[in-house]
Amino acid sequence: MRWQGRRESGNVEDRRGMAGPVAIGGGILGIIALLFNLFLGGDVDVSQLQAPGGSSAPMSAEAKAREDELAGFVKVVLAETEDVWNKVFAENGSQYREPTLVLFSGAVQSACGSASAASGPFYCPGDQKLYIDLSFYDELSQRFGAPGDFAMAYVVSHEVGHHIQTLLGTTQKLAQIRQQVSQEEYNKYSVMLELQADFLAGVWAHHTANKNLLDADDIEEAIRAANAIGDDRLQKQAQGYIVPESFTHGTSEQRMYWFKRGYESGDIRQGDTFNDARLK
Repeated sequence: MRWQGRRESGNVEDRRGMAGPVAIGGGILGIIALLFNLFLGGDVDVSQLQAPGGSSAPMSAEAKAREDELAGFVKVVLAETEDVWNKVFAENGSQYREPTLVLFSGAVQSACGSASAASGPFYCPGDQKLYIDLSFYDELSQRFGAPGDFAMAYVVSHEVGHHIQTLLGTTQKLAQIRQQVSQEEYNKYSVMLELQADFLAGVWAHHTANKNLLDADDIEEAIRAANAIGDDRLQKQAQGYIVPESFTHGTSEQRMYWFKRGYESGDIRQGDTFNDARLK
């Protein structure tokens, strides 16, 4: 992505280096739960996640410079989402309320509770903030085989997608449904919510591409990231088999499909995952 020299968002809280809260928890089940909850968003209660403490070791000058550059990149991506969604909302007769991005290291406190870097990036509807530990960039590349700056841009735009769902009232409706159905039934709604956030990330990528900001391999990097964090792939890696009724984010194929659909259409009206017969 051609981001150098572009506007950085001012809606950023930099909490890196601050001591964060640590929740009590452990064991292999907690670790598996953390793996499954990568890319949390919507009405997920992150206070239930295990939150081991982050490292307090001092950072080398080289490492700090690299992380600061990544922070700059993420701020530019957030600014680009602001530009796109302000325009899209205005075109539809609405006003976009910009979210805040919180950069943290190790562990963090949000209106949804405490969480750690191990839980992955997430969006909290309670305070309308995105939370990202920049170490996830290396995690995405090294652990999940999805390198590239636009893989991280996909992460940010996905979480912004959850913010849009909150602004439109979708998240709140699902919170009500959650009180009325079984966990297995609610998981289906959770998948639809996550896939719609993938679609919205694709819509953002469409508009960003129209501004000639993307390199030739950027969309492939995003699709590779969507493939890497499908429920089926994560479960296979964690336990050697999959349990479809426990899916909460969608399969790799579904996540790639909805991102590409958003990217190819650029039309927010094409992302009604809740009425897609294939997801019933």
